[in-house]
Amino acid sequence: MSQAQIVDKRGIVAKKATLEKVADGFSFTEGPAVNRAGDVYFTDQPNDRIIKWSFFTGETSVFMENAGRSNGMFFDRMGNLISCADMENELWEIDAKGNKKVLIENYQGKKLNGPNDLWVAPNGGIYITDPLYKRDYWTRNPEMLQDGEHLYYLSPDRVQFFRVDEKLVKPNGIIGTPDGKKLYVADIGDNKTYVYDIEEDGYLRNRKLFVEMGSDGMTIDHRGNLYLTGKGVTVFNQKGEQIAHIPIDANWTANVTFGGPQRKTLFITAMDAFYSLEMNVRGTH
Repeated sequence: MSQAQIVDKRGIVAKKATLEKVADGFSFTEGPAVNRAGDVYFTDQPNDRIIKWSFFTGETSVFMENAGRSNGMFFDRMGNLISCADMENELWEIDAKGNKKVLIENYQGKKLNGPNDLWVAPNGGIYITDPLYKRDYWTRNPEMLQDGEHLYYLSPDRVQFFRVDEKLVKPNGIIGTPDGKKLYVADIGDNKTYVYDIEEDGYLRNRKLFVEMGSDGMTIDHRGNLYLTGKGVTVFNQKGEQIAHIPIDANWTANVTFGGPQRKTLFITAMDAFYSLEMNVRGTH
């Protein structure tokens, strides 16, 4: 497909690899998440469904209808798909058969703004971003019930649910390191991405500016490079230096993850389509 050239300063993209359009015809793709087998699930949010891309067949199929307007998603270690269900501003747990369980309905008796993206830590705890994007499909009061747009944590036992950063403008994309020690959070409302140290109890400390760039979704590879989205995919090394840019022929690139059994294929959701790119690096989740 014709597009601008990929910039790759560290050889993270496989030699002679080109961006492939895996599937299109959707309304707006989001939330790619990879299961243990390497299959990738993503959402077609305006059509309220979750799509599954199968590694073995290379085909996409509808995994779930009436998906709560799912947005960001991530698989836990038990094989459940954890989803930011935007319809009622809830967090869902979806099993392999598509049965859902509501994990979070509110915070202190008031609806969240709209859980947007999440990361499941190695210990099972879940970090959730909660920006406000007023949806035209809401039939309820669209005004904010919380006192701001915050970052939350749900404990592994699902008993404690608390805020871990109340000083963000509009948190969105989120990913953590596979050792569970660092968390990256994009403040898309302030065009910044931060990195935190994760405490054993889930609290965060030592918030530092990572790059002066926001992001919708994000992922990380085994070298610790961070992949931010928006205008294509922009890759930064652990020092916050830009090392690559993958242009996408779409108005907005929403999210990204590594898939396939070896986690060496980068999958990208952008507008009405789902793309892939073979890589020299591999994902960590």
